[in-house]
Amino acid sequence: MGSSNSTTLVIVGDGAPSTIESLDRFTNVSAARLSDGTDGDAQRFLTSARSPYVAHDRDPLCHVAAAWVEFFDDLSSLGVLDLEVDRALDALEHGDVDMPDYYVVVSPETLTPTWKHWWLGVLPRAAPTRVIPWDADGSVPLARVLRTLPASRPWPALGPWLNSVKRTVPDVLA
Repeated sequence: MGSSNSTTLVIVGDGAPSTIESLDRFTNVSAARLSDGTDGDAQRFLTSARSPYVAHDRDPLCHVAAAWVEFFDDLSSLGVLDLEVDRALDALEHGDVDMPDYYVVVSPETLTPTWKHWWLGVLPRAAPTRVIPWDADGSVPLARVLRTLPASRPWPALGPWLNSVKRTVPDVLA
C-alpha cells in the first residue's frame, strides 16, 4: 500500500480534520479524511495520488496506540495490547497498510497525558524526526512545516519495535 513517489503524512490529534481540509487546498498536496473508511479505501487513495505530498488521517498503528493508552490508563489488559500489536504487524507484513513517512501531531498540548506520551514519547523513540509536533494556533504555518520536513532514518524493524511498546511506560509526574 502507499504512493511510492509521494511523501506520506498521517495527521493526528484533535485538529486533524481541519488540518487535512487546509492541506487539501495546497496544489502539491493530496489530502483526505480516511479514518472512518477501510484499509482498501486508504490504499486506493494512496496509490492514485500523484502529488508530492499525500496527507490523511488513517494511522496504521491506531489500534496499537489506543490499546497502549488504555492499558496504561488501566482501562484494558496487556492481552488486548498484544493482540493489537500482532494485528498491526500482520497488516504491515502483508502490505495492507504502510507506515507513513511522517506523523504530524496537531496541537499536542491539548492531548491527555497518556496520548501525549504515545505521540511525543513512544513513536519518536523509534524514529525521532518522523514525528512532527505542530501547533495549529502557533506562528509556524503548515506550509513551512512541509517545506522543512527533516531527513531521517527510516522506521526501525517493526516487529521488535512494536513488541517492545508494552514495556515503554508513560512518564508520570509526582
